[in-house]
Amino acid sequence: MQCRIISIGNELLIGDTVNTNASWLGDVLTEAGVDVTHIYTIGDDLDTMKDILSEALSSTDLIITTGGLGPTHDDITKRAVTELFDCELVLEDSVLEFIKKVFKKRNIPFSKSNYHQAEVPDCCEVLFNTQGTAPGMWFDRDSVNLAVLPGVPHEMKHLMNEKVIPKVRSINGDTEFRRSHYITTAGIGESTLSDKVVGPLGDVLPDHVSVAYLPSTQGTKIRISAYGNSDREIDERIDPVRNHIMQKAGKYIIGEGKDLNLAKAVGKLLASKGISLSVAESCTGGYLGNAITDVPGSSRYMMGGVIAYANEVKVDHLGVSADDLNRQGAVSRPVALQMAKGVAERLGADIGISTTGIAGPGGGTEEKPVGTVWIGYWSRDEHFAVKARFTNDRLINKERSAAVALEIVRRSIMGIEGMPYGLKKYPA
Repeated sequence: MQCRIISIGNELLIGDTVNTNASWLGDVLTEAGVDVTHIYTIGDDLDTMKDILSEALSSTDLIITTGGLGPTHDDITKRAVTELFDCELVLEDSVLEFIKKVFKKRNIPFSKSNYHQAEVPDCCEVLFNTQGTAPGMWFDRDSVNLAVLPGVPHEMKHLMNEKVIPKVRSINGDTEFRRSHYITTAGIGESTLSDKVVGPLGDVLPDHVSVAYLPSTQGTKIRISAYGNSDREIDERIDPVRNHIMQKAGKYIIGEGKDLNLAKAVGKLLASKGISLSVAESCTGGYLGNAITDVPGSSRYMMGGVIAYANEVKVDHLGVSADDLNRQGAVSRPVALQMAKGVAERLGADIGISTTGIAGPGGGTEEKPVGTVWIGYWSRDEHFAVKARFTNDRLINKERSAAVALEIVRRSIMGIEGMPYGLKKYPA
């Protein structure tokens, strides 16, 4: 089955809203054995919408549209499909009753525009939306199926999972489907991981299996994808490749699973060993602490943190030497070391980790250019600092500083030799 995705809304074209719906749909449909061949992003223009839909209806098996079902004047998707299929809008009583209940519960006045949201083309199957006020619609036209869905992400995902995907699987029947397995690595670049660590996969890569490297500021995910008629068949195709990568990548692997990240992996490690952590942040400005506390249950190991942006805070709250700050500056080895030790001692944590650097885009010097970061680590067994040089982008520098700090914690707890990305360790 081939599919085209059509994302509708001027806000997507001018950059007000990031089109996360299309990437999510591509992933879900591919996993369901559907070949996504085109993704369109179009504005709120009736003629453009009808032209794209007409072309897609003559060229594919399945079409998914998102957006344009709201109560305002620019939401014209229903009008487009009604005119295209020569249908009429009719009132769907069950939808109207549900919308009125939602508005009453929220103590919001019910308006005429909301009344129109309960109108649907008389030639569609209504996909009842319990997560919002705009119903989805399903059309079957000459063996081509069209799903018209809201643009609100959680509403769209609900209707896809509960209504559309079951229909797709029923139509597809025994067609092969695809599943992916993810291995998450940290502290190593994509090219080094691919070329020098994992190496060529020709001998272990069977038919119907592909491998992709997905880099980010946190590290690199390795995606192993396989087609098959059953979960067992897919497992048999994926396992040899997975086992090869697990053996080769070893110390760089923080775990498996699509949603795994460094903060989750480090948190699981800290919780399992009963180790507590505290953070002292300058250049990351709370980004590191936020990443750690984004993980449910992080209170088991996260003691707290100090955002020591000003030098006075470093001195008064972390015990950093004013002389060291004056002589060597805030972005220096001794300051990073003292910040890490100071926050651990003051908050009673087993481990203290610190960040101090020049995030940019200004503030750099020839000696300390933008992107220069010192990360300090303290525990009862180790006390050291690591110097890194990242980019000229402020956000990327914060993200990478937090990622390297977390990977330092992981490696230190596990006794893994070497620092992330081959960085040098400077003992206290």
